[in-house]
Amino acid sequence: MQQGWTFPWVSALLVGLMGLLVCGSEFQHHRYEDLVRALFAVQSECPYITRIYSIGRSVEGRHLYVLEFSDNPGIHEAMEPEFKYVGNMHGNEVLGRELLIKFSQFLCEEYRAGNQRIMRLIHDTRIHILPSMNPDGYEVAARQGPEFNGYLVGRGNAREYDLNRNFPDLNALMYYYEKTNGRNHHLPLPDNWEQQVEPETLAVIKWMQNYNFILSANLHGGAVVANYPFDKSRDPRIRGRTTYAATADDKLFRKLARTYSYAHSWMHKGWNCGDFFDEGITNGASWYSLSKGMQDFNYLYSNCFEITLELSCDKFPPASALPREWLGNREALVSYLEQVHHGIKGMVYDENNNPLGNAEISVAGVNHDVTTGVDGDYFRLLLPGTYTVTASAPGYVPSTSTVTVGPAEAIQLHFYLKTAPKQNLKVKPHNGKKNHSSPKAPLKLGPR
Repeated sequence: MQQGWTFPWVSALLVGLMGLLVCGSEFQHHRYEDLVRALFAVQSECPYITRIYSIGRSVEGRHLYVLEFSDNPGIHEAMEPEFKYVGNMHGNEVLGRELLIKFSQFLCEEYRAGNQRIMRLIHDTRIHILPSMNPDGYEVAARQGPEFNGYLVGRGNAREYDLNRNFPDLNALMYYYEKTNGRNHHLPLPDNWEQQVEPETLAVIKWMQNYNFILSANLHGGAVVANYPFDKSRDPRIRGRTTYAATADDKLFRKLARTYSYAHSWMHKGWNCGDFFDEGITNGASWYSLSKGMQDFNYLYSNCFEITLELSCDKFPPASALPREWLGNREALVSYLEQVHHGIKGMVYDENNNPLGNAEISVAGVNHDVTTGVDGDYFRLLLPGTYTVTASAPGYVPSTSTVTVGPAEAIQLHFYLKTAPKQNLKVKPHNGKKNHSSPKAPLKLGPR
């Protein structure tokens, strides 16, 4: 990992000059076997900065392969953020799948060519790319092909479940907690949740449990817009009416969405596919309300901020359209990834300099906390400004600092927590009876 992250003001120009190296492959659609070969070809070309691993299998047994880029593949380096791109969640929305294959080839080729911007990204970020979350649905859509593909053919998995309506619904619990001053992050999963989701959804949730992802994007098709949380409305559904559902990080999410939209060749212009979205962005619920979606789940269950990118009017564009789509998205894919290096980051230690995992980092005025990873490191995406930040952990005295965040690299802010003094509590004599009661939390439970 290199120190001193900086962002070039002429980033778009630099990527524009990066050539069109694509590991010698032509632009084409990749069936499952072709996708696997393409990923392993990248790993073979760049063996020292890549790793391939599977997060699970689909209903029909296809691996959900992830290609990782890092200067130390397979290892989390303290204070180096984890980033993910997810494509092809809906099997018939294929552009994201092809863009992520091409993006993987691009990262490998540009790293080997000595491109400083790409080398810095790979040295300072652990990048995870899942080109296809729904390989079974893709095969159904691909058998129809671009010319005859229907709007819904292959959208769901092999059991025809829409994977973007298949995550545990944490929004309902969050909206209840907002009224009762309850927990604002890392909400608990419902009982037996593993039996309530599809294998592909289960694999992604387990993936999120194993990696401390900080920023993510989920690539879809059927519109051209950058969509940000919340997807689910706080209000009961009323036919013909939509309502904006803001997160505690609404301004930040709008900035993340604009980053992709304005770096994209035409998304920011607003008029696409017969729809108009100002600046090429939209709040999900303001567009239409969606329950059990992946981007809301990321925000409410983990440290990860995710947006949904709708990238093409045509869900299954012909291969001839892929070069133009790649050129339209290439700079945006790089620019959005770079956003993981904004805000604050640091370590939380105890008084003996031991890292503290699962410590909470809260920002005054922002009702959404994040936690440290197992190595004691944390990352908090923030807009430029001055913030009061507090680190806390059970058994320790909270520590508060004020920090000013600039527009470029993340500011480092470390915390050292002292052990809380033990209270002299009188222990009541045991009466021989077991107490089986425990307080329970209330159980109130298009293209995207």
